[in-house]
Amino acid sequence: MITVKEDTTLVGISELRDKAKVEDILKTAKKRRVVIEKRHKPVAVLLSMEIYEQLEQLIDLIEDQTLGKEAKARLKQKKKPLSIEAFEKRIGLV
Repeated sequence: MITVKEDTTLVGISELRDKAKVEDILKTAKKRRVVIEKRHKPVAVLLSMEIYEQLEQLIDLIEDQTLGKEAKARLKQKKKPLSIEAFEKRIGLV
């Protein structure tokens, strides 16, 4: 485990095999992001639940704002509103 920045620690995937190291890694993830590497390439990021939930809320807020802007634009153009599924497909989420 190597801390590369104040808020980021790198962990080799092989370190996840050692139960004692996993406990340390989980403690570290509560304080800062942990980047898991395989052959010195990032493959995953481990975050605390608090940070993950904040990211989820931010994504929801951005989606809501985007949907609202699209709805207003369609109303101005007097077009039929899109379903959520059609909108997600339109912007590439599906």
